[in-house]
Amino acid sequence: MVDPVLAGSEPAIRVLAMPADTNPTGDIFGGWIMAQIDLAGGIVASRRARGRVVTVAMNAFEFHEPVFVGDLVSCYGRVVRVGRTSLTLHLEAIAERASDPGLLVKVTEATATFVAVDDQRRPRPVPPEAISPA
Repeated sequence: MVDPVLAGSEPAIRVLAMPADTNPTGDIFGGWIMAQIDLAGGIVASRRARGRVVTVAMNAFEFHEPVFVGDLVSCYGRVVRVGRTSLTLHLEAIAERASDPGLLVKVTEATATFVAVDDQRRPRPVPPEAISPA
């Protein structure tokens, strides 16, 4: 149900689903979840690109389970491809149910593409990945 690689890592963002984020039926609005995924992706992509990035595509988006008011939503991401100026990320949103603390449910996953940009908002090369000291 939950990807242990992502759930075991540090979330890019964590946010509490609030009543103001609901749709007319009382569940959390899908657009709110999409915005959280985009924010998390931007954080992960900008860290890897070491600077400003812009979202150019949400290549795939799947809603697996609803999010409810009071759920704690954690968004995770990992870079799956680096091009010359672009980065493709796999992103997931995991909800800890307010009704059952400790229960983690993958509610959404997406694939998104970001492009590294300079101060004039023009594409710039993504720098090589930093090498960790041994």
